[in-house]
Amino acid sequence: MAVASRTASSKRKGLREDTVVTLYARWLDFYYRHRKQLYVGLAIVVVAVLGGIGYAYYQRQQEQRAQQLLGEVLPLYEQGKYREALDGADGHSGLLELARAYGSTNAGNLARFYAADALYRLGEYDQALELWEAFDSDDPMLAAAALAGQAAVYENKGEYARAAELYRRAADRYDNPVVTPHYLLRAGHNYEAAGNLEAARRMYEALRERYPDAAQVTEAEIALARIAARASQPS
Repeated sequence: MAVASRTASSKRKGLREDTVVTLYARWLDFYYRHRKQLYVGLAIVVVAVLGGIGYAYYQRQQEQRAQQLLGEVLPLYEQGKYREALDGADGHSGLLELARAYGSTNAGNLARFYAADALYRLGEYDQALELWEAFDSDDPMLAAAALAGQAAVYENKGEYARAAELYRRAADRYDNPVVTPHYLLRAGHNYEAAGNLEAARRMYEALRERYPDAAQVTEAEIALARIAARASQPS
């Protein structure tokens, strides 16, 4: 009985060894037939990994540099020296250059926002609009401000319907008792200017209901009375 057991065990061991040898032989054959492709694949993986590491390091360096340059030029913007802030002064890079050279970084993207605002204040609306449209941020306050900036450009161009929609989107994007009432009020005014009194009424009512303590409520009440009076007039 013990002899039979040892024999069976020996057979199973032999089968396992045969299987291992067979698999190894097959793998060795596959390796020799496809080793060029394997080397190429391995090289691609190595290059991809090293490239990813290198790109991450490059991006960190770019971000640090952009933050430094933005910190140097922002005082000009804050002092109202918009042209100098845009073009650069005293050896410092301007906001426009930062936006072009470092636009893929957070600091470069923020430079784009400041550049758009500076251009708007200088009356260069088309370029301001282009930069505000290119600005991209997950921060709801900044995203809403960029939409409001675009709206202001269209308002100055007399494109009231487009301006109203952008102001409405800005109000929806950022819920804040200080700035959102302003966005709603501007949306209402522009809808009125575009002849869309129903949409204007909704904006004024939203302002009154959502922000009853806002300074803009009085103006919204006056506008609602104005709309009601216009609606009651015979056509």
